[in-house]
Amino acid sequence: MPFIIRAYDKPDSGALRAETRDAHLAYLAPYAPRILAGGALLSDDGSSALGSLIILDTEERAEAEALAANDPYALAGLFERVEILRWRKVLFDGAVVA
Repeated sequence: MPFIIRAYDKPDSGALRAETRDAHLAYLAPYAPRILAGGALLSDDGSSALGSLIILDTEERAEAEALAANDPYALAGLFERVEILRWRKVLFDGAVVA
């Protein structure tokens, strides 16, 4: 059962996010086959990032915690806080799967 990694950016951290983005994407590349979804969470008008969301297909909380802790965004101090939650996939890719 996958885990959601939900990270909240610190206020006024858009420049830090932009500076660290390439390293963040390179870090996630080896995990890509097991990332069910991921991306920035945006303000209502889409003009700024508020945080990040990754749904990682793993049975191990420790793996999700390690992915989050070693992310270049986290190492650069971008995040105010990070939540890691177990997720039950019920609706996925337009179909009921559970």
